[in-house]
Amino acid sequence: MKRSSLFYVSTLSFFLGASGYSAAAPEQQYGPNPNLPEPQRGLLPHMTVPERAEWGDQQPTVPEGYTITAIATDLKIPRQTLVLPNGDILVAEGSGGNAPKLKPKDFIAGIIKSQGTTSVESGNRLTLLRDGDDDGTYEEQTVFAENLNAPYGLALVDNTLYVANQDALVRFDYEEGQTQASGPPEEVAKLPSEINHHWTKALTASADGRFLYVGIGSNSNITERGMAAEVDRAVIWQIDAETGAHKPYATGLRNPTALTIQPGTDQLWAVVNERDELGPNLVPDYLTSVQEGGFYGWPYSYWGQNVDPRVRPQKPEKVESAIVPDYSLGSHVAPLGLDFSTPAVGDEFAEGVFIGEHGSWNRADPVGYKVVFVPFSNSQPDGDPIDFVTGFLTDDNKTRGRPVGLTVAPDGAVIIADDLSNTVWRVTREGANSPQNAPATAGNEPATSEDESTTPEDEPTPSS
Repeated sequence: MKRSSLFYVSTLSFFLGASGYSAAAPEQQYGPNPNLPEPQRGLLPHMTVPERAEWGDQQPTVPEGYTITAIATDLKIPRQTLVLPNGDILVAEGSGGNAPKLKPKDFIAGIIKSQGTTSVESGNRLTLLRDGDDDGTYEEQTVFAENLNAPYGLALVDNTLYVANQDALVRFDYEEGQTQASGPPEEVAKLPSEINHHWTKALTASADGRFLYVGIGSNSNITERGMAAEVDRAVIWQIDAETGAHKPYATGLRNPTALTIQPGTDQLWAVVNERDELGPNLVPDYLTSVQEGGFYGWPYSYWGQNVDPRVRPQKPEKVESAIVPDYSLGSHVAPLGLDFSTPAVGDEFAEGVFIGEHGSWNRADPVGYKVVFVPFSNSQPDGDPIDFVTGFLTDDNKTRGRPVGLTVAPDGAVIIADDLSNTVWRVTREGANSPQNAPATAGNEPATSEDESTTPEDEPTPSS
């Protein structure tokens, strides 16, 4: 780190000591009725990203009866994954965003956040992983498509593969078993990309494949760039898969970073990264079902009708209409991955959702940095989250990895992208398909040969 950067970090530490924030955790921030403390506003928010550590011969921790394996390493910033019908796994690799810094704190935050990011160059590609003999070792690794623009969301509908780049939804023809795209992608619809404070574009398809849903994050933490910069932002678009025509499906979701359809239904679910700078315990990131035409509060309010006094002009009528999310995940955990489980995963984890929590940068005591399972009953979240994969954050507050997207495979394996160690992990029940030999660890070469640094949380500026 340059001497000038060290000076700014040291100066930041001084200001944080005088910021007036209290890090005491509220009694309960999980579930449908989280405890919301009074907002805390100081000169600067707490900013702490754990120092990076290597995995070495260590691996993430999984529940008893499960095994975790690194099935691909040395990737170029893996973000989201997709399990194809024949069991191949597609990995979207890359990083985007071009938002200029607005204030001195943005520059300081950038230095702090860079401590928890990879130095690998953005891949801007899709990589395909194949386990040819079904033994749990993905011995084949090929570039399926390249020269993309920060690809993130993935969806397959029949013989069409959809990819949400940071600036456009595109598609490829797909035939089962192919290891490389047969040609360049076709553009389906342009996506809002000017400024791109939140550049990630989450993606899922409707149950019948007619529509694609794309999550488009805000261009600021809380409208610091003005409302003109927020046109078509903090929304989920519904896009006609055939024509590319689009409309807002839901609004007021600050950064919807992962989307999925509940199995057996047409119900859309999302995880959302909420706003910052109201203290270490505000505002809770959340999991929610998404109502067509629904408004979820940003920027005027949070968790329903809790008014954010920083927004001008205020709009009481919008606040009154704001929908309360279904389930709080806790403040600043930064959920970036979401998928429904299946009975094949195992009894305790048979009904519910898995969520990849990228981890906080904006509180003194780090939170997140793990994969959690939220149990469901009667098609709704029911109970506290259960740790499923931990160990990304060490006991001495260093971080070996940061989970992003995840996919539950038909055989019950849970596939997890880790964009700090540039690894794809696979979690299986013991006795299911898994390598017979000692598994690879992050940092080793793949079984066959064939990395802007990313920012933590939901990129690339000081807002979550």
